[in-house]
Amino acid sequence: MAKEIKEEKEELNFEESLAKLEEIVKKLEVGDVPLDMAINEFNQAMNLARACDEKLKNAEEAITKLVNQNGEVEDFVVEE
Repeated sequence: MAKEIKEEKEELNFEESLAKLEEIVKKLEVGDVPLDMAINEFNQAMNLARACDEKLKNAEEAITKLVNQNGEVEDFVVEE
């Protein structure tokens, strides 16, 4: 089961992962889910949340890197 969740996490893009996470949260908030299923859903939600967080961090990292005139990658720094 954990392997299936991991594979699903890797196959989904950020938007799909977030939508699935929201779906699980709504299902758990209703409270009509049997305990065993709720635990599985919670674990899947945590995996999706980690995947979303990782994708956001990677996107942030990519955005904050610039290529200077010499073709070197450098950090983008906001001057205030």
